[in-house]
Amino acid sequence: MVHAGRFSAQIDGDFVVFLIGARINRWWKLPSFLPIGRAMGRMQAELRARPELGCLHIENWVGRTSISVQYWRSFEELEAYARSRDAEHLPAWRDFNRRIRDNGDIGIWHETFKVRAGEYEAIYGNMHRFGLGRAGAHARLGKTSTAAVRSGTRVDDVAPVEGY
Repeated sequence: MVHAGRFSAQIDGDFVVFLIGARINRWWKLPSFLPIGRAMGRMQAELRARPELGCLHIENWVGRTSISVQYWRSFEELEAYARSRDAEHLPAWRDFNRRIRDNGDIGIWHETFKVRAGEYEAIYGNMHRFGLGRAGAHARLGKTSTAAVRSGTRVDDVAPVEGY
């Protein structure tokens, strides 16, 4: 559902943004990617079904280079999931390393960002709840709110574009 107007995201406390993805380096090796995609699907289904693991929300984009943006309550919960012998991730990680890691057909990457409380900024204009706005609260903004004010950089900032 599209929410008309301007909104921001609010989340209590520190959190983690985890970006993870894969790239098909040799397009003719697409079949090598399928087990990775299926494993990621199993992991994400597990995370959605078990919020106590600490994953707050996931957004995905799939293509030759695929990316998953994940929001976590803490780095400790993200790492505990990655290392858990009772979760989907560890067997998938081992399988990838055994079959694909060193052959160059598929590239994988991840980046982890620890975000301290109040040290982020988000705006959504005429959007459905998305990203951090789904991981946390979705808060309506007035017409005078700016990124500098929302991030605490300047308390008296004025938008350079009127009404947005």
